[in-house]
Amino acid sequence: MDLARLQQELREQRLDGWLFFDHHFRDPLAYRVLHLTVPRTPTRRWYYLVPAEGEPRGLVHRIEANMLDPLPGEKNLYSSWEEQVAGLTKITAGLKRVAMQYSPKCAIPYVAMVDAGTVELVRSVGLEVASSAELVQAFEARWSAAQLDSHLEAGRRVDRVRAAAFALVRERTANGAPIQEVEVKQFIRGGFEAAGLETDHGPIVGVNANASNPHYEPTEELSQPIHSGDLLLIDMWAKLDQPDAVYYDITWTHFLGENPPEEIRNVFDAVTGARDAAIELVKSAAIARQPLQGYQVDDAARDVIRQAGFGEYFTHRTGHSIGTEVHGNGANMDNLENHDDRRVIPWTCFSIEPGVYLPKFGIRSEVNMFVGESEARVTGEIQRELKLR
Repeated sequence: MDLARLQQELREQRLDGWLFFDHHFRDPLAYRVLHLTVPRTPTRRWYYLVPAEGEPRGLVHRIEANMLDPLPGEKNLYSSWEEQVAGLTKITAGLKRVAMQYSPKCAIPYVAMVDAGTVELVRSVGLEVASSAELVQAFEARWSAAQLDSHLEAGRRVDRVRAAAFALVRERTANGAPIQEVEVKQFIRGGFEAAGLETDHGPIVGVNANASNPHYEPTEELSQPIHSGDLLLIDMWAKLDQPDAVYYDITWTHFLGENPPEEIRNVFDAVTGARDAAIELVKSAAIARQPLQGYQVDDAARDVIRQAGFGEYFTHRTGHSIGTEVHGNGANMDNLENHDDRRVIPWTCFSIEPGVYLPKFGIRSEVNMFVGESEARVTGEIQRELKLR
């Protein structure tokens, strides 16, 4: 546990402490932030208070008294519920406002790990409970320099596999040879393995109406043929097959013919225009060192699509945090599914992926953005052309 950094973050966010709580491994964030490994599954509740100043202190059940032994500070014991309340009062004495893995109205579900009853209990001893969402991203979403390097290398490899997959489709459709969505999926997975990449599932390979399903994934039993004149969307994500590597996650959509219909061109222009508006907002805020929140990035992209007349067909957030899991625990670019008011902070990465999903076809364009101390950049190639060349 990096106590000095924890306490510095608490002071910067004007919090009196961070109160961790768990029972039966309900909160994986607590174990990761505290670097805590316990001897067994906790069958009784434990609490651990990291104050902004002073020594941490814990509260554990007597029959699991060693549960917090790896962590510094005094451990108080309880057995009865009355002792639990008294112990909680003792370890939080003198504090007014503490953070917990709580999100008002579950606005940030990635953080909402503590049950409502426990929040009520903590409030009953006279404490104000604040969300730990900003604290969590400070410890979960910030990359190291090595992780940035792993992301950039993964991007180079994924982009090569993506180009090869579209080249395969172009060759087959140009020659009139059959090819199925699932074949392209299998080609990509084989390319990942050969390139030293790993992924949790996917990729998404969708033609025409299937491209309108943001989470479509072909299988042997569910797969459509791809022909010349079709629209093909491929969404792919992977990371290096090594410890602490982080993901690279992109979506490209191509028309497989010489003359894309006007309706498809209009949607492509709206989607890429929305993507570029969001990119520009992030870049300008980083250069000016101006505060930026996730929902503002979503607004920038969504406004472009609304103005183009496709607002009702943009049915998901603009982007998600990226980390060792493809959906990380930092700020999401979201003012649709949730109002994400977390700050876009340095040394974090997220996707920008607006999309429009009509009944006959869908288009999404996804890039990854990394934010540094005073700059932000797209970390891989950017799709500029609709027609597959």
